[in-house]
This record gives sequence, C-alpha cells and structure tokens, in this order.
Amino acid sequence: MFSRLFNGSDQERRVADLYGRIVEQARSPGFFAAAGVPDTVEGRFELIALHGWLVMRRLGRDQAAAAFNQALFDYMFADMDLNLRELGVGDLGVAKKIKNLASHFYGRVRAYEDGLAPDAPTTTLSQALDRNLFGSTLPDPGQVELMAAYVRAADAALASQGTDRIMAGDVAFAPVPAT
Repeated sequence: MFSRLFNGSDQERRVADLYGRIVEQARSPGFFAAAGVPDTVEGRFELIALHGWLVMRRLGRDQAAAAFNQALFDYMFADMDLNLRELGVGDLGVAKKIKNLASHFYGRVRAYEDGLAPDAPTTTLSQALDRNLFGSTLPDPGQVELMAAYVRAADAALASQGTDRIMAGDVAFAPVPAT
C-alpha cells in the first residue's frame, strides 16, 4: 500500500521516519498507565491523532513545510487504512471507516485548536480531551488535567524546534506522563 503512495524519495522517507516517531510517542506506556487513556484500538487511534495533529500544527506555521505536512497527513491515513485491513475490515468497509476517521480527526483538530487558543478558558482543552481522548470511559479528573498539561507542554516543545529538524524526524515531544 505505501509503495503506491511513496516511491522512496527523500521526502517520503522523512515523512515515514517522522510518522514512526509520532507513533512511538503515542504508544508510550505512560499515557495508558499514568494518564488513564484507554488501551484500546480507539485509545491508540486517539493518541496517534493527537500527536499527529500536534506535529502538523507546528509544521503548519511554516508555509515552506506545506507539502511535507500534507504528505504526513496522507501517510497517517494510509497507515490507518492498512491497519483496518489488518484488523479484518473488508475492502468495502475500509473506505467508509477511513472517511469517518478523517471526519473525526478534523473535529478533534477544531476542538484542540480551540483549547489551545490564547484566550480560551483552561477548561476548554480539558473538556475536548475528556470527550475525545478518553471517549466513553470515566477518567479521574486529575488524569484529564495531566493530559491537558502534557498537550500544552508538547505544543510548546514542538514550537521551540526548527522545521527542518522536525521534517528530518528529529522531533522531541514533552516528557510522557509518569506514574
């Protein structure tokens, strides 16, 4: 699947490397153990979407990174397509599920952007995370606040990094919540 999207150019390798770092960060055990994010297919999707958005948000601040940013988005959803197929979703169902995932992703982007707006009440991000990242679970309010603090710290960490560094896959997020 990925070979059809990416034929091995330098940018494509860098996109794959960066996406690998996003997934690696999203799979850190602290999100599940300390922050209480559900260790489910949905919870893992939410963490990948969150970290993907954080990186895309940062890259979006640099017009020179627009094509790379789009390639990262495309790669992320191609990976989700592949994962759905590996989970046994049939060909006819994959397109519909990917369309739903993309719609959900854009909804989260709006909610998280609103939560990080300079004039937003501090509860806006927490409410968005509670609703999306934690889904139908009932997390401890401290866990939601832990994730809100992490998102703010990760956004600040990414803002301090150069675009070229991030596009090279040398990205540093905030420390993962610990128990």
